[in-house]
Amino acid sequence: MSSVYTRSKEFTRNRKSQSDSPPASPSPTAKTFRHERLSRLESGGSIPATSDSYSDRPSARARREAREARLASLTSRVEEDSNKDYKKLYESALTENQKLKSKLQEAQLELADVKSKLEKMAQQKQEKTSDRSSVLEIEKRERRALERKMSEMEEEMKVLTELKSDNQRLKDENGALIRVISKLSK
Repeated sequence: MSSVYTRSKEFTRNRKSQSDSPPASPSPTAKTFRHERLSRLESGGSIPATSDSYSDRPSARARREAREARLASLTSRVEEDSNKDYKKLYESALTENQKLKSKLQEAQLELADVKSKLEKMAQQKQEKTSDRSSVLEIEKRERRALERKMSEMEEEMKVLTELKSDNQRLKDENGALIRVISKLSK
């Protein structure tokens, strides 16, 4: 396609330069050549290769220009479409980025909230563990005190049982002595 275009372009340049230049003094051969060409065009007879190419040249040029215009409009449409597509893609990417940024901010706020709650819970747990440790110490003290009381009470129980047994023995001895004295006094 480009080779045809360049040939016709070069040819038209040559032709324009020949036709645009003012005829200096036409030579007799040039006059006869022009006269022959004019007579052929008027008579309708033509040389197949040269006259067809000359007569088809304006319509070929028009077709070529129309084709170039179509190609230019198509490329401009494609460029516009691609620009619009890029613009649409950019806008959609921008909106998506904004949505993601808002979600990220929400997630960061939620994360900060969760961290603060976690810290509060950790502090409460430390307080509870410190409270628990103090409570455990108090419980241990109370347990030791109760164990001491229990051991003291067990000691007292042993003493009481010994005293009861001594008391019972003394009662028995006293009863025996009373019987002996009553027998002796009779």
